[in-house]
This record gives sequence, structure tokens and C-alpha cells, in this order.
Amino acid sequence: MKLIDCTEARHAAAILEIFNEAIVNSTALYDYRPRAPETMVGWFATKRSNGFPVIGAEDDDGTLLGFASYGTFRAWPAYKYSVEHSIYIHRDHRGRGLGRLLLQALVDAARQREVHTMIGGIDASNAASIALHQRLGFEPAGIIRQAGFKFGRWLDLAFYQRILDTPAQPVDG
Repeated sequence: MKLIDCTEARHAAAILEIFNEAIVNSTALYDYRPRAPETMVGWFATKRSNGFPVIGAEDDDGTLLGFASYGTFRAWPAYKYSVEHSIYIHRDHRGRGLGRLLLQALVDAARQREVHTMIGGIDASNAASIALHQRLGFEPAGIIRQAGFKFGRWLDLAFYQRILDTPAQPVDG
């Protein structure tokens, strides 16, 4: 297994498959319908234009096992040092430590980009993701009760954050 930088040409279809499985079978994404292939064009364009990483884990055959990325937390300028991240593991490869590797790589990438706060929005019933985040130093930052409705029930959205030691010299503007 190796960590790689995902590209649209090579990884869009595999990322879409992972997204769509999560949409259909879990509360990892508060979405109802699988996404169409053309949605990946805009997704990757946003990542590229903002310098946001898309880190993947591949096996020795080049199969994408999972990926992690971050993006804008909120669109106002004063949030420029905060990002919201996500990690998705292919259904056949969960529980093998890939989430930890990907999240640590994402933290390292955030430090290099001088991010200060990483924020994860996690379905409050997702004990595995919450435990992963806590093992890597993320702390509870609050719960929005009944933030979503999926599979016939209300879903609580838990926020976890990790404050990094960057940037050394934050500036306004």
C-alpha cells in the first residue's frame, strides 16, 4: 500500500464509486442520490483551484483503497486558516488502518499549507470515525442535533476539530 496524490484522469471513477457507495449505504454523506460522473469534473476543479490535496491509498496493483481531502470550511475570508476534511475508505478495505494513514497524511498536508484548524463533520452515530479522529488528537467541538434526515430518521452531526501549530505568523486580509 502506498499514499499518492489523486488525479482526475486516474482516480475520478474510483472516487465516485466510493462516494456513491457511501451515499447509498451509510450516513457518512448526507446525500440521497448517487452522483453522476460529470460531478467529478467540478469537484476536482475546486480542489485544484484552491490547492486542496486529494490523497489516496493504493494497493500494489494501483487500485484506490480510499482517499482523503479537505476544502473550504466557510467562504468568508477570516476562515482562511480553517478547513473541513473528509476521509472515505472503499467498503472492502475498512477496518485495516487506512483511515489513520490518510488522516495523518492530511494533517501533514494541512501543516504544510499553514492551516490552523481542521474540522470534521461526522454523523454522531459513526463511532469508528469519531474514535479515529480522537486517536489523532481531534476534540469534540459540538453537535448539531437533527441536522439531517436520511433512512427515515433524524441524524445528529458531530463536529471534531484539531488545532495545528500553524501558521507561525497569521495575518488579516
